[in-house]
Parts: sequence; C-alpha cells; structure tokens
Amino acid sequence: MKEKSATRRGLGVMCGVVAVAAMTLVTALLRAVAEVPTPAELIGDRLGERVSVKPFLHLIGLVGTYGRLKALSVAGVLAGTLVAGAVLGAVYARVTEQQREARSGLGRFGVSGRAAIVLGMTTWLAWLVSVALFWSLLASHYRGAVPATARVANSAGLFLSFAVYSATLIAAYRLVASEPAESGRGRTMGRRAFLVGGIGVAAATASGGVLTRMYRRSAFGYDGLQYNGDIQPITPKDQFYVVTQNLLDPEVARGTWRLEVTGEVDRPRRYDFAAITSLDSVTQESTLACISNGVGGGLMSNAVWKGVPLRRLLDAAGTRPGAVEVVFHGVDGYVDTFPLAKAMDETTLVAYEMNGEPLPRRHGYPVRIIVPGLYGEKNVKWIDRIEVSNTNEKGFYENQGWGPDFTVQTQSRFTAPAFDDRPLPAAPIMLRGTAFAGDRGVSKVEVSADDGATWQPATIDYAGTRLTWNLWSYQWTPTRPGDYRLVVRATDGTGTLQTDKDRTSGPEGATGLHKVTATVA
Repeated sequence: MKEKSATRRGLGVMCGVVAVAAMTLVTALLRAVAEVPTPAELIGDRLGERVSVKPFLHLIGLVGTYGRLKALSVAGVLAGTLVAGAVLGAVYARVTEQQREARSGLGRFGVSGRAAIVLGMTTWLAWLVSVALFWSLLASHYRGAVPATARVANSAGLFLSFAVYSATLIAAYRLVASEPAESGRGRTMGRRAFLVGGIGVAAATASGGVLTRMYRRSAFGYDGLQYNGDIQPITPKDQFYVVTQNLLDPEVARGTWRLEVTGEVDRPRRYDFAAITSLDSVTQESTLACISNGVGGGLMSNAVWKGVPLRRLLDAAGTRPGAVEVVFHGVDGYVDTFPLAKAMDETTLVAYEMNGEPLPRRHGYPVRIIVPGLYGEKNVKWIDRIEVSNTNEKGFYENQGWGPDFTVQTQSRFTAPAFDDRPLPAAPIMLRGTAFAGDRGVSKVEVSADDGATWQPATIDYAGTRLTWNLWSYQWTPTRPGDYRLVVRATDGTGTLQTDKDRTSGPEGATGLHKVTATVA
C-alpha cells in the first residue's frame, strides 16, 4: 500500500511538472502575442519597489549588473513555479487517492471529483489573490491599451494561465492514474506516463522556443548601455545610454495608444498621437544622466528632442488650486513624479522625436517626458497618463528610498585618451572629456596634472546650452616620465564649483572628482 501511494505521489509530481510546462507555454504566448505581463514581471515590479536602496545596490554589486539581477529574478520565479507546481501535483494525487480508497466521490463527478473541485477552488482563490496583489500593475499594458481595457486583458491572462495549469494537472493525472485492467496494469500505466511525459517535454520545448525569441528582443542586450570613447556633441540614437526596469520594453501600438491628463484638473483630456503632434511644438537640446551613474561613468548622453511643453497640456486641462505634484504613468507600469512647479517649466517636454526621428522603442516610443535638471528616472518613458495630484506621491525608485533630491549634481570626467596599462608617449597629449550640471549650464572646466595641487583651464570645444553637457579638451605636456594623477573639475553656470566630496550614487546621485592615473613612458 505504501509503495502504491509513493508511486501515485510520484505520478502527481510528474503531472504537476507537466502542468507547469503547459502554463509556462501559455504565459509566454500571451506575453509574446498579446503583451500580457508574465508573473515574473509582475512579481519583479511589485518586489522591486520594496527593496531599499542599499540592499538593491548591494545585490547588483554581488551579481555584477542590473541585467544579471533581473535574469536571476526570472530564473527564481520559474524555479519557484516549478517547485510549487510539483508540490501541488503531489497534494492533488494524495487527495484523489484518498477519495478513491474511500469511494466517496461526489456522484456524477466520480471518485476524483472532490479533488478536482478543490483544485478548481484553489485556482479561483489564487487568481483573486493575484489580482488583488497586482491590481495597480494590471492597469498597464505593454502595447498601450487604456487602463480599463488593460485590467480586463491582464486579469483574463492571469486566470487563463492558472486555469491551464489546473486543467492540465487534472487531465494528466486522470490519464496516468486511472485504473486499467489488472492483467495489464503496469504496462498500461507505464505507457500513459510516457505519453504524459512526452506532452510535458513538447510543452517545455515549445516554451523554450517562445522564451528564446522573447529573449532576443528583450532589454538584456542593451540595458546598462553606456556612452564612452569617441564622444560626439549629439549622441547617436543607437549609442544613447539606456537603463530600464523591464525584461522586455513595451511594443506600443500607436493606433490604440492614448495619453490622458487626469487628477486634480477641471477639464480632463485624452489625446491620440495625431492630436499630440498637431499641437505647437518646440525643439530642444537636453542631456540626460542616470542617478546611478558613478563618478566618471558613461550613463549620460545628449540629444535633440521635439515635443510639446507639458505646461500647455496642463493649462488646457486646468489644474485646480492646491495641486502640488504631477504623477507620470508609463505603459510598463513604471510611475514617477516631480513637483507641479517643475512641470510648468517651459523646458519640460512631452517629447515624440529624438534627433529628428520618432522616438526609438527603447527610448519611450511613442511619447516620453523630458525634464531638464532632474536625473533620468524622472524622464518617464512610454507615458500614457499624466495625473495631477494635491499630495506628495512617490514613484517607483522613491519607494526604494532614492532621493528625495533628484537634482543633477555637477559632474565632469575624462573620456580620452584611454588610460589603460599602456604608457603614454612623452609628448603633448590631448585630454578630452565631458562636463554637465543639469539645467544650470557649465561656465568653466579645469584640469590638474598633480592630483589637485594646481589647476589649469581647459578649452570648451562644445558649449551646448544651459540644458546640455559641454565637451572640453586640454593639451597636456608631461615634464618627466612616470605616473601622474590627473583630475578634472567643473564650475556650473551659477559659479558654484563641483564638490570634491566623494559620495556613492545612492540615494541622491554620485559626487566627487574624476581622477585617473596616466603613465608616461
């Protein structure tokens, strides 16, 4: 009897694994075809904003990159799903066999009917809990559907995934564990188990194929892209730095996408893409920098943006007295905020072009926010809702503990030559780099070849505007062979010198001077 029970539990585990494979296939197809978020994405977004800054940066440091951390989180969710599915399969087998032995099935449902009903109720409960847990995230849709439609589609996708697991587990276990004739019981059960296992392998293989295609268009290939080396005044789109919270960035359908202006306004507005682009526009050159960019890092780029000043949309909607903040919602579920006063600045744009062309997918197509002077996370991509609020709301990274000050810190760096193990020639050397101070402009750049003891003015080769970086150069002639400690610093447009106080990027952006060692032959 114990041996038979163990066999049945083993069959239950196998059927649970097969059911997980079928559920994974359906989940992957829903994401690939209908852009319904996967459980891994929902769990990652929900947990991500609850991890505070220091543990978050520590985890990234342990695994190497943010992309690897996201990959490990996906693997963890898949492994957890597999284990949970196998355990539930074993439990289902145990309950079914208890009913079979007691012969207390519910009439026309048969001896395994009670277990199937319990599993069905568990499916409903799991779905209801998931909808409640992810309710705010279910309003977002990677193709740009309006929130009401998105919630229906995403909730239905979750239910279908759970239902497929339950239906597959019930059908598979009934097939492998139904009572064959006594004379051929072993052979029949073995053939059925082989058949169910083959179905599981086929589902897993198909899931792998779909997931592989999704991986090829995922953000892993460009997330964390830095702009270094031969720096141009205007960064080419394919070299512009990228940081994204997503596994797969949205594929927004412009025809169904809408931008809503809601909240504390007298006249809520909804715009399609044609309506946005028909409004009077401005073209503006602005530099973006990531708050996680370290001293000397390349998470910074410059582009020419075209769009509508956000102030015009807010004026058209009529912000109510008492409004203090604006909340921006992306189609990927990302949320961030900044004060109403900053939103009313003429340089804050709802942008739809980058360097004279439509926004690339990875940079927020069809529409994003450009807010000079604040770090990149505030420049929300793929926006579909602008909500005026009379309370101080918090965005995704603010909930992690970033901020509260998101003003870009004055920063400068060396970009050329390459300071590696090769010695530099004992001849005039052209040093190059960038300097940036948010929306305050840069008035001066200085270079030191003696670790900050003395300073010499650098030449500003590209001054840009007060919203952009400057490109600078300095011809340095070493006086002797050996090692030199080179340092650069900038002064912003208000006359404030860049601080030399070293500070890590979390929670308000890195500060300190970029220092490199140059070895002269």
